Amino acid sequence: MKKSIFILFLIGYSTLMAQSTWKADNAHSNVNFTISHLVISEVTGNFGKFDIEAVANDDFSAPAFTVAIETISINTNNERRDGHLKSDDFFAAEAHPTMTFKSNSYKKTGDNTFTLDGDFTIRGNTKPIQLKGKLNGIITDQRSKKLKAGLKLTGTIARKDFEVGGDNAALGDDVEITINLEMAQQ
Repeated sequence: MKKSIFILFLIGYSTLMAQSTWKADNAHSNVNFTISHLVISEVTGNFGKFDIEAVANDDFSAPAFTVAIETISINTNNERRDGHLKSDDFFAAEAHPTMTFKSNSYKKTGDNTFTLDGDFTIRGNTKPIQLKGKLNGIITDQRSKKLKAGLKLTGTIARKDFEVGGDNAALGDDVEITINLEMAQQ
């Protein structure tokens, strides 16, 4: 009898803790960056094409992320600069059309905050980075009847670690990343 109760408990617990795939709703998500220019101003931009997935429970606890961002989709609202950023001087978008992030650890830091450690790859260079996360909330979408989670991920990378922009003195070394996500449970 005790063994049967224990097995039922394990089945119930694993059902409660079942993980599912969540995908970014690209119409309601964005991947942004900021870098200093000439030490006196900041240039902002975004990447318009990306694929972001997470595996997480219904309460979006302990998510594991995989991110793919198309470097060719960079947009700084300046066509000439965007062309230069796609060149071999920066992203080498033709040779390296995608930059990626894959999380490998999650740590809860507060009620709705966490950190993600993972591997970030740009131009074939892979380095560990840490992103700070905030879970803004979870709702049931009225149309699809599926869960949706709102999140914000932020972090800073050293562009030279990834061989982006070389020793260009006009650019700051650190790039701030902000990813606003609306994730839909699949």
